[in-house]
Amino acid sequence: MATTKAQAPAATSRRWAALFFIGLAQLMIVLDGTVVNIALPSLQRDLGISDGDRQWIITAYTLAFGSLLLLGGRIADYTGRKRTFLIGLLGFAGASALGGAASTFELLLSARALQGGFAALLGPSALSLLTVTFTQPKERAKAFGIWGAITAVGGAIGLLAGGALTDYLDWRWCLYVSVPIALIAVIGGYAMLTESRSEGKARLDVPGVLLVTSGLVAVVYGTGRAESDGWGSAKVVGLLVGGAVLLAAFAMVEKRVSQPMLPPRLIADRTRGGAYLSVGLATIGMFGAFLFMTYYLQAVKGYSPIRTGVAFLPMTVAVLVSASALTTRLLPKLPPRTLIIPGLLLIASGMLWLRTMETGTAYVQGVLVSGLLLGLGAGLVMPVAFNYATRGIDPRDAGVASASVNTSQQISSSIGTALLNTIATSATADYLASHASQGRSPLLARQAMLDGFVTAGTWAAGILVTGALIIAVLMNTPRPQQQAVPEDAETERTPEDAEPLLSHP
Repeated sequence: MATTKAQAPAATSRRWAALFFIGLAQLMIVLDGTVVNIALPSLQRDLGISDGDRQWIITAYTLAFGSLLLLGGRIADYTGRKRTFLIGLLGFAGASALGGAASTFELLLSARALQGGFAALLGPSALSLLTVTFTQPKERAKAFGIWGAITAVGGAIGLLAGGALTDYLDWRWCLYVSVPIALIAVIGGYAMLTESRSEGKARLDVPGVLLVTSGLVAVVYGTGRAESDGWGSAKVVGLLVGGAVLLAAFAMVEKRVSQPMLPPRLIADRTRGGAYLSVGLATIGMFGAFLFMTYYLQAVKGYSPIRTGVAFLPMTVAVLVSASALTTRLLPKLPPRTLIIPGLLLIASGMLWLRTMETGTAYVQGVLVSGLLLGLGAGLVMPVAFNYATRGIDPRDAGVASASVNTSQQISSSIGTALLNTIATSATADYLASHASQGRSPLLARQAMLDGFVTAGTWAAGILVTGALIIAVLMNTPRPQQQAVPEDAETERTPEDAEPLLSHP
């Protein structure tokens, strides 16, 4: 039943209040992917972790998160998206507190894996709640603009927060900081969100769960090992090939079961496929930039952790301006690829700008320009891609559709970071070998490291440009059609009003 005119402002306020708490949960998830990075040297010394084991503090989180996302999305669809959202928040808060209090490497590793597991519940439920809450085109464009900005700037905010917390408090606060955020989101989400779920009795697709989870574990673990073992090692090749075989078997099984974990109709759509690819490409560019710029500023320029975090602020501002001031206005009026393609090309330009940088290049001439290009590009891509990844789906599949775009983001960050880091490391080693006659000096080491970053950035730009060309052909979606109903009638719709649509798809 539609609400009256007098009720419409309250209903609209409720939706935007719900968005605040959903966005807070998303910020926590993205932030936690990078907030620990800057604290790694401190926690490594404190807990006596070896150089070979330190990567698992990051990989334990991404491994659990990336491999369990599709399962988390289906759980949200059938047990209730609000319920799953609240459980994910409470579990994430508990795991964060456990990690902050950890006195051994093993306990910290377990806490990070638990964080990733609960994030796999939380991420899809948050995005699916956003999808079913905002259905009117203009409101949806604004909501996804905010969501895309949060997703794009969360990593940079994590680096800033990690530097500040490590410098002024202790590395443990990089984990503790999630606890109050999660509790605030729990209280607000409980009060403001409306429950929604798929109708009918759920049947868990057990073969699909086993195949997709083990396949994603193999892929994420294999890319994580590639950084230390090399892409050509037998272990890495075996894991990647095995993961690909398991995922191919998963695709075959999903065509034959009555209630598939990932309905083939979701990924067969060209628009949705283009959106997934766009998120993956933008993630490769952004996470590659975080990696290279962090090491460039600290190892080459000698910045402190907190100063490094502050250096990312202009990028964060650029994302917010691009997403909120530009993309949200154009999203309801233009075909998606007219925003995504320029965005990807801007991110590629930001990576190519690394080629202009030297060891003595000033911040304003180097990192600032690159960061602004990256931020403006991400602000164009992310809101549009997340919108179209969940646009027009059957309400029964809101959770798994949200999980799929999250999986694209997570797998791309794992594979992209490992690939670009391997390229950078190899180029650095080649540079040192070709200049061996000059002897070893700090200046030569910094120049070699920069050469590695420039080479990897060039490869990243090539990947982004190639992806933009593919999307130009694949994502031939027209501009959104304007609905004939009056806008004020649309905006009167509340989450409660949307519930019958979910019950009777």
